[in-house]
Amino acid sequence: MKIDIITIFPGMFGPVLAESILKRAQEAGLVSIRVHNLRDYASDRHRTTDDYCYGGGVGMVMKPEPFFRAVEAVRCPPGTKCVEEVLLLSPQGERLHQALARQLASRDHLMLLCGHYEGVDERVREHLATRSVSIGDYILTGGEIPAMVVVDAVVRLLSGALGAEQATQTDSFEEGLLEYPQYTRPADFRGWKVPEVLLSGHHEQVRRWRRKESLRRTRALRPDLLATANLTNEDSKLLEEIRQEGQPG
Repeated sequence: MKIDIITIFPGMFGPVLAESILKRAQEAGLVSIRVHNLRDYASDRHRTTDDYCYGGGVGMVMKPEPFFRAVEAVRCPPGTKCVEEVLLLSPQGERLHQALARQLASRDHLMLLCGHYEGVDERVREHLATRSVSIGDYILTGGEIPAMVVVDAVVRLLSGALGAEQATQTDSFEEGLLEYPQYTRPADFRGWKVPEVLLSGHHEQVRRWRRKESLRRTRALRPDLLATANLTNEDSKLLEEIRQEGQPG
């Protein structure tokens, strides 16, 4: 996979891309990530990428020309396949979720456009980006941190990125539910003990406990997910057990 990031702050990405899973995935040849300075595609000697907003208002708006030049220069280099997705990071975009991350991970080439200031000229969204993506209902100073979130969410799903192929299958949201609680050694820490079932070695009981706790946690923290989750008959029985227990959630 190839990922190209267009930003006016390329220095923000170095530390993130040079650590942990993202670093290992690049070293293993699973992904090539390039960061481009949007100012390199400005047309004036001051490398201007923003201007005043038509109609008045507070704040500056990012100009369309540098974005179009950058995408056109990077998107279809001679002898290569064009970028499949051009993502504009915007609080007005569709919410990033696990299913979307998996969809993006199936692409060969992604390009991420980082907005800043008051926003990006609307013609970038209408005629350049293939989709807009938001990481949540809040405002950040720019699209750089959202771009890092998208890259991390996508790259970890690439085959081989986490080592074990099954590593992402029990993640929260993979089945529409939150993940069950996790424990490690010591079995007793300051009097807080690991649930006995996890020490039993009984695989079926462990599986059932994990599923039940996944349902319990989802019911308590994100009940909205239960409305769209693909629940089995066993899940319905476990949810009824949780309700009858009268515990939180």
